[in-house]
Amino acid sequence: MGKYFGTDGFRGEANVVLTVEHAFKVGRYLGWYFGQEHKARIVIGKDTRRSSYMFEYALAAGLTASGADAYLLHVTTTPSVSYVVRTEDFDCGIMISASHNPYYDNGIKVINGKGHKMEAEVEEKIERYIDGETEELPLATKEKVGRTIDYSAGRNRYIGHLIALATRSFKDMRIGLDCANGSSFSIAKSVFDALGAKTYVIHNEPDGLNINTNCGSTHIEVLQEFVKEKKLDVGFAYDGDADRCIAVDENGEVVNGDLVLYMCGKYLMEQGRLAGNTIVTTVMSNLGLYKACDKIGMKYEQTAVGDKYVYENMMQNGFVLGGEQSGHIIFSKHARTGDGILTSLMIMEVIMEKKQTLSKLCEEVKIYPQLLQNVRVTDKKTAQENPAVQKAVEDVAKALGSDGRILVRESGTEPVIRVMVEAAEDALCKKYVTQVVDVIHAEGLAVS
Repeated sequence: MGKYFGTDGFRGEANVVLTVEHAFKVGRYLGWYFGQEHKARIVIGKDTRRSSYMFEYALAAGLTASGADAYLLHVTTTPSVSYVVRTEDFDCGIMISASHNPYYDNGIKVINGKGHKMEAEVEEKIERYIDGETEELPLATKEKVGRTIDYSAGRNRYIGHLIALATRSFKDMRIGLDCANGSSFSIAKSVFDALGAKTYVIHNEPDGLNINTNCGSTHIEVLQEFVKEKKLDVGFAYDGDADRCIAVDENGEVVNGDLVLYMCGKYLMEQGRLAGNTIVTTVMSNLGLYKACDKIGMKYEQTAVGDKYVYENMMQNGFVLGGEQSGHIIFSKHARTGDGILTSLMIMEVIMEKKQTLSKLCEEVKIYPQLLQNVRVTDKKTAQENPAVQKAVEDVAKALGSDGRILVRESGTEPVIRVMVEAAEDALCKKYVTQVVDVIHAEGLAVS
């Protein structure tokens, strides 16, 4: 990871960690980088945070000052930017969002011309320019100055693309949507209404300050109650930029990313459409998912945490379905990144084609209790490689056997070691997590 760009872009508190000067320089560099041999065309989308407008204008100023044309999608989802970039021949795309973070944070995600996250080497060049380690870039003059162009038509084309993916009408289906007061507020209902569903929408009145606040995929309990209260068939909750989806079944029970991978993977496998009969997961997926996959002969790959790594594995091996427990699911036949609304449409396809409830489709997966504890340490590598810590981890793994697992990994963004245990009972999870954490403290590795 770079100085500014992490696994999910340049993210931090607006005007504290991520400033308008940063945004302007990102625009300046991208406009120059892609405009060296032709006039660059770069598309920008944003979520509903108050600071997103500020960053949109700063990015557009940087791009046009370098001679690029900036096309504005306005408030839209991250996957829609990815879709527009790869289908409309743009040099790259920029999404202004901090995803599921609170409203005062924001971020800049750069998407390459193929609709994937931008290559690390390009992000490194942007970072060097931000820090003044490269020569100042020339400013465009006269007729070479770029234009800012309204491109809301691109968002409308994305909506049409989603509607076209549905295999049948959702008539008579009662569907709840929690839009997290974020990007999906202007898209999700339009899609489901067009497909004939009776939609019940909550948290679709963004004011710039209420994005992700006690709503959306990070506060799924709100949608759970809503589905039960309204007696809905299914509910879908998105995050701020709608690249994630967590579902709720007709009984108000949560259907997370692991369950979505299982039900959609099984459905595709039955139809002969699951390449290699394999889904791609991260190391954080639940043991219950893997045991259920083993029973039906569905294979799985494991990657490091982060949709970037999931997608890389999918592309290298030709797999069509992968994702994270958090609800970031990639259907590579239709998208190059996680897409919450697309995920909900794919879930609906399984429900409609199998003529089964969501709870029935997921009942074969027994989710194991899971406990994760973060320990702040002085040095992640030293803590991870400490012999006493490694011995403690080995002892727990041996004690759990095939009825559980332990995972100890470094945080990608903080001086933190994450200790996670899955076991048959909550008490066992707590016992074994505590056992390892106590050793980290006893070895003097933790920050007091």
